[in-house]
Order: sequence, then C-alpha cells, then structure tokens
Amino acid sequence: MFRNVSRSPNPSPPLEDSALLEVLKALADPGRLRIIGLLAHGPSSVEGLAAELELSLSTTSHHLSRLSGAGLVEARARGHYSMYSLVPGPLEDAARRLLDPGSLAHVRRESDQDLFERKVLERFTDAAGRITAFPRPRRKFLVLLRHVQKAFEPGRRYSEREVNDTLLRFNDDTATLRRGLIEHGLMLRAGGGGDYWLPPQP
Repeated sequence: MFRNVSRSPNPSPPLEDSALLEVLKALADPGRLRIIGLLAHGPSSVEGLAAELELSLSTTSHHLSRLSGAGLVEARARGHYSMYSLVPGPLEDAARRLLDPGSLAHVRRESDQDLFERKVLERFTDAAGRITAFPRPRRKFLVLLRHVQKAFEPGRRYSEREVNDTLLRFNDDTATLRRGLIEHGLMLRAGGGGDYWLPPQP
C-alpha cells in the first residue's frame, strides 16, 4: 500500500498508547480514510483531494488537520500550494500493534473523559465536524472549543480575520467561538485585539 511513499532510513519509535489512540481516532472517519488511500499513491494538494473526494475545501482542510495532528500526513510548500504527503510510520506501527495481542494488553481503555467527549461531538457536530448547536453546560461547550482549537497551529500568529476564517469552518457564529477560546484560555490574544495564538503546550 505504501510502496510509493519514501521511508526514513531510521524507523520511527513505537507509538505511545495515547498516540496510538489518536491515530485510531483520526482514522475513524470515511473521508479521512479515503484521504489516506489517495495519499498512498502520492502527494496531493488540498484542492486536488477535495476534487477527488467531492468535498468542500474547508471540509477537506479539516480532515487534513486531524490527520496531521495524529502524525499521519505532512505538508510542504510547493509554489502557491501546500502539498500533503502520507507519513507511513505511525500507520504501520499502529497496524503492528493491533495485530500483536501482547502489545494490545498495554493499551489503556478509553477513559471516561474520552467517552464523554466523543458523545458530545456526536451530539453537537455533523459528519464534517461542523458545530450544529452550542450546548449550555460549560463542560460540553469546552469539548467543542477543544475540537475547534485543533484547527490552529502551535507557534503561529493569526490575525482576527484569519481566526474568523478558520472558525467559519465550524460555525457561522465566529464571535461566540472566538470569545470562548479566549475566555477559557485555549487561545491567547494581544492587547487591543491584535494577534491571536495558541498557549504554550504544557
């Protein structure tokens, strides 16, 4: 399946339990699985993938962001486009672990928090990851904010317009999402409404 993807001469270290779970969660979507299948044949731009999948650019970008967060794809600038490539190491290691009964014994069961977040996302987002409604309980709203936060890159500064453009992928009410990210410390903002950025990773 990965014969067209170059491999690193040094194999990647085995996935930690949390990383394995992230890989499995990232693959738990038909659209993302199709992207993996397309990239297995060679790099592609967001536009190219969107055309092949008959999806919008925003939905395709959201899927790529999720796959990138799990370490399954990487992007490189080529002219005016970002070309996405498959990173086979994490996927191959996940397959090895899943086929090894002894290895699976070390994988932690999905925590209560994981189950809660999954149920909230199933209830308040659609198949494309867009938010269909805002829950009143703070704990559930935080789940949606963390879902949105993953669309932003650590270490990058965003203008308010760029933040709003990204938030539009999830819901038209960008003000509620932007305010929620700031109020709950999931995004930082320069005084006077300047640049926005993610807080340092713990």
